[in-house]
Amino acid sequence: MGIRERYLQIQEELASLRPEKPPTLIAVSKFQPLQAVTEAVNAGVIHFGENRIQEGLEKFEEWLKPKESPLVLHHIGPVQSGTLRKLFLGYSYAHGVGSLGTLEELLSRAQKEQKKIRYFLQVNLTNEESKHGFDKKELLEILTKKENLSNEFCILEGMMTMGPSDGEPNQTRDVFRELAKIRNEYYPEGKLSMGMSGDYRIAIEEGSDFVRIGSAIFGERN
Repeated sequence: MGIRERYLQIQEELASLRPEKPPTLIAVSKFQPLQAVTEAVNAGVIHFGENRIQEGLEKFEEWLKPKESPLVLHHIGPVQSGTLRKLFLGYSYAHGVGSLGTLEELLSRAQKEQKKIRYFLQVNLTNEESKHGFDKKELLEILTKKENLSNEFCILEGMMTMGPSDGEPNQTRDVFRELAKIRNEYYPEGKLSMGMSGDYRIAIEEGSDFVRIGSAIFGERN
């Protein structure tokens, strides 16, 4: 089965899992060669996810040239101060804003560039040191204050999280459910970015609006 077949199969599955409003499928193309990306574009993929800003810009250079590019590029790695300005060269979404310093810089840079970008607060609900993001207490403080979270160009889209590294289904469900509960109570207009190739079904059941799927579309990397 090729990229086109896998992509269409997953799109059908997403529609069946939530017929009333299927989540947005982000094809995670990080580390994928240009040939695979071209095949995905030809298959109809619109949303792509990259975790290295410069690599993504180079890979999608031809498609990003038109002012009205049909593709939407998502940065799915932790947003870092040193490379943050490059987001505005082609990315529409940033899923990994995990510190107040980064958030302040993103808001300021968006205003300076006068280019729109939507972002997600990255939340670490598993308390794993290997994971980036705000813990629950920090997140609640931010959402309770609701100060300086958006401006004319930089818009808070919602929250992003990942399940535990061991992938135990019940624990994964608990994490996704907890973030959905926080969203519903503190930021009901916000969207959720949850779920990857191994747990997107659970994420959708718990209310995810964006799922990030790589290997299930492109196949396992060599």
